[in-house]
Amino acid sequence: MAVALRDKRRIFLRYLPWLAGLVLLAIMAWHFTRPAPVRVQLAKAERGTVEATVSNTRAGTVKACRRAKLAPPAGGQIAHLLVKKGERVKANQILLELWNDDLQAQARLAEQQLKTVNTRVDEICTVAEMSSKEAVRARQLRERGFISAEGLERAEADSNAKQASCRSARSEIAQSRSRIDVAQAGLRRMVLRAPFDGVVADISGELGEYATPSPPGIPTPPAIDLIDDRCMFVSAPIDEVDAANIKVGQVSRITLDAIKGKSFAGKVKRVAPYVLEMEKQARTVEVEVEFVEPPTAENLLVGYSADVEIVHASHEKVLRIPTQTMLEGKRVLFYRTADGVLEERAMTTGLANWEYTEITSGLNEGDQIAKSLDQEGVKAGARVQPGVAKPVK
Repeated sequence: MAVALRDKRRIFLRYLPWLAGLVLLAIMAWHFTRPAPVRVQLAKAERGTVEATVSNTRAGTVKACRRAKLAPPAGGQIAHLLVKKGERVKANQILLELWNDDLQAQARLAEQQLKTVNTRVDEICTVAEMSSKEAVRARQLRERGFISAEGLERAEADSNAKQASCRSARSEIAQSRSRIDVAQAGLRRMVLRAPFDGVVADISGELGEYATPSPPGIPTPPAIDLIDDRCMFVSAPIDEVDAANIKVGQVSRITLDAIKGKSFAGKVKRVAPYVLEMEKQARTVEVEVEFVEPPTAENLLVGYSADVEIVHASHEKVLRIPTQTMLEGKRVLFYRTADGVLEERAMTTGLANWEYTEITSGLNEGDQIAKSLDQEGVKAGARVQPGVAKPVK
């Protein structure tokens, strides 16, 4: 019995080095053939500000607070064109004048008629005054018995008639002045004036051409397009589902395609009280955002395309992570520093936007999560090697 045990032990000791070598080879094979850790970029959960924002669905447009597409009230031939494209004008300045020689002649005729009426009134009223004095003298003579009662009646009747003629002649003065006002109004209809200070954006028509009024609903080109470029705003369409969150006075950010790399502070000044229903397009609400401080160094032009981002809620100094690190179902890939393995964790979130998401539970400040979610091999349970962690700004 003892001899058999010694034989087995001798055999085991003889093959032990071989077994140890096989185990070592297996360990080395596993070590050198195992998958290399995936290098991923990590993001830290840090504190900062998270804003809930609303953006326009289609490109907005920079518009002037005042813009008038002007046309003379009456049609006629352009006799005087007093401005050029791009010229700055003052309020009430004459822009163009239509041919109006006939109306000027009528105005001069009305003024001459007024002078004639004034002369005739002076004559008639002077005679009426003399007749009134004669009636007074006739009354005195009748009291003394020098004239008959019939004579007094004739004198008073003549005085009353002359006074009536005087009053009638004075009413003709008012009529003559009214005719002058009518003639002047006709002349004003032939002159186009600037309703406000601004710059002439466009002119439709040349000297000698016929200008026509622009009735509502008829797409007639205006004679002059006048813009007040001292005040501008952005008009942008917002999806109807976001309209309830927008209020007048909310802070906004404006970006312009023509001015790269800059954003401008804005403020909501108007929310349309109705929804636009356009065929083959989503229903939208028109929102107007004014510049807090309009660009001065840049050449801001009416008609630029613009985008607005309206802030309707804001939380400061909250725990946040980049929104791009979130998986569906409010989950993230948490990086375990102990073994370098990614672990899936569920989050409870608060405010969110395209850039950041507020975390109310599930992570602590300083925790690292995978940022390269679209990278091959980045999944729960994968062993990874962190790249340079970019802190939240």
